[in-house]
Amino acid sequence: MIVAAAQFAPVAGDIDANVRTVAGLIRAAGADGARLVVFAELCLTGYEPSLVRDTPALVLSEDDERLEAVREACRAAGAAAVVNGPVRTADGGIGVTSLVIGADGSLLTRYDKRHLYGVEQEIFAPGGTDGRFTLDGVRFATATCYDNRFPELARRAAADGCTVYLASSVLAADNDSFEKVYPVRARDFGLYVVLGNALGANEDGVACGAAGAWGPDGERVADAGSEEAGYALAEVG
Repeated sequence: MIVAAAQFAPVAGDIDANVRTVAGLIRAAGADGARLVVFAELCLTGYEPSLVRDTPALVLSEDDERLEAVREACRAAGAAAVVNGPVRTADGGIGVTSLVIGADGSLLTRYDKRHLYGVEQEIFAPGGTDGRFTLDGVRFATATCYDNRFPELARRAAADGCTVYLASSVLAADNDSFEKVYPVRARDFGLYVVLGNALGANEDGVACGAAGAWGPDGERVADAGSEEAGYALAEVG
């Protein structure tokens, strides 16, 4: 299976603009053979926790009409997508949520970030379950940025039969996760690790791109570079 690790610079607080970019990348990656496209943390709003706190209209629902262009892109491309944004929880809170949208436009699963970082703890509700889904017979795990600092998530994923571990993150160039987290999770647990990252300025700094993937031996197998929006393709499974 081919997976696309995507990156772009979200427009802060502009869901419509970000949805258009996401949909375009899904269509392009699907045309290149990708069956799954993975995006960065809070790609739908930009990584702007304080803006989300102060702007209730930025909180999405699972079936939000504003995401219809993403669903249509998945259907047109024949590809699933992992898109992340602030999504209302069943008890009225807000999750840092990955919505996994299938190739038919349906919701395969949602995953709410378990380990919140810094100001996120004042705004969002932590998730309580691990993210899992199966596509074309391949079992996937999902995790979000700071989650990846906790090796037990990857350990549980491997024990649960997952082959691919999907990380939606927002990382700057000086973040040591590129050397000390993602390749280590891959090597220690025999997983393909696929990173969707952001580009550009955000509330936490400046994201550096370098979306891509590591093989089960911990070696880089795909890298989208640090300058342009787009994606890197990796064969997994």
